[in-house]
Amino acid sequence: MTVESTAARKPRRSSTKRVSAKKPQRSEPELVQLLTPEGERIEHPDYSIDLTPDELLGLYRDMVLTRRFDAEATALQRQGELGLWASLLGQEAAQIGSGRALRDDDYVFPTYREHGVAWCRGVDPTNLLGMFRGVNHGGWDPNTNNFHLYTIVIGSQTLHATGYAMGVAKDGADSAVVAYFGDGASSQGDVAESFTFSAVYNAPVVFFCQNNQWAISEPTERQTRVPLYQRAQGFGFPGVRVDGNDVLACLAVTRDALERARRGEGPTLVEAFTYRMGAHTTSDDPTKYRADEEREAWEAKDPILRLRTYLEKQGFADAAFFDGLEAESESLGKRVREAVRAMPDPDQMAIFENVYADGHALVDEERAQFAAYQASFAEEGK
Repeated sequence: MTVESTAARKPRRSSTKRVSAKKPQRSEPELVQLLTPEGERIEHPDYSIDLTPDELLGLYRDMVLTRRFDAEATALQRQGELGLWASLLGQEAAQIGSGRALRDDDYVFPTYREHGVAWCRGVDPTNLLGMFRGVNHGGWDPNTNNFHLYTIVIGSQTLHATGYAMGVAKDGADSAVVAYFGDGASSQGDVAESFTFSAVYNAPVVFFCQNNQWAISEPTERQTRVPLYQRAQGFGFPGVRVDGNDVLACLAVTRDALERARRGEGPTLVEAFTYRMGAHTTSDDPTKYRADEEREAWEAKDPILRLRTYLEKQGFADAAFFDGLEAESESLGKRVREAVRAMPDPDQMAIFENVYADGHALVDEERAQFAAYQASFAEEGK
């Protein structure tokens, strides 16, 4: 019997049937950790940190006040005072740890969720809310705090950071640049392009990816087949995965990456392995795609609780400290609430200003049309 006749007798596989690719075997990624979820201090062979009790208390205060501000902003959105809000709940350690690793002359390019980093850079929390209330395009001067305006376009800020870092290198400065982005943004072409340019030009930039497990409703497994930090290898620079709920580890790893950049050794990718405890934004419902058991497992790794446990075990904080911080927290919430409600409505015609330096016929036409549209409401009310 010929090969052809044998094949003819076998049923042929439908050409429309999908053949699933075999998933690659993954080894457990290395995770830099200095403080366990149980509040136990441990050592790491490559990263160490020695902080005073006051510095530890400062990190705890930063995380608590950032969470309080974030909770107030979420409540304000639910009450109709903000159009939208992107909560950082659960990611306080990643942001405060990395934010406190920065020097004053370093420059930060955030996304739209880096409220903790903004706090570390001295940006008043109330200034963050103007954009989400729709009364400004960003309520602070980026050059005052070396903290760029929030970026809504996913991943574009990594290119901005790379270009800025290339400029820093050409100027001969020893400062560094940090670009924040999420696991979902890692799938954007802008991020890949920024990796290429930063590696080729040896730019002093740290790519800080907050892997909070979910790109809106898509899990990380739908974004990559290898741990995110390993992607750096393909571009020619190092990557490291850190426990994103460990503020000490985030501080130590980011500080090391920044120093490496300042020494002229090029970029580093830091993957802070954390979890988004709340919704992607207030327009999202995570119960539609996430199991309650998953959130509960991560609640046991809460970044604030683990540092508090450590502080109490070491005798660095007493009831008076925690009570005082609670009062400060409530005072912050009240200040933010009152400031948002007192924000004046913007000049409706301001959107046409500063579009072109010398004016533009189309913009002039649109301004006139909009003015006539607004005037029509006043006429109807007569």
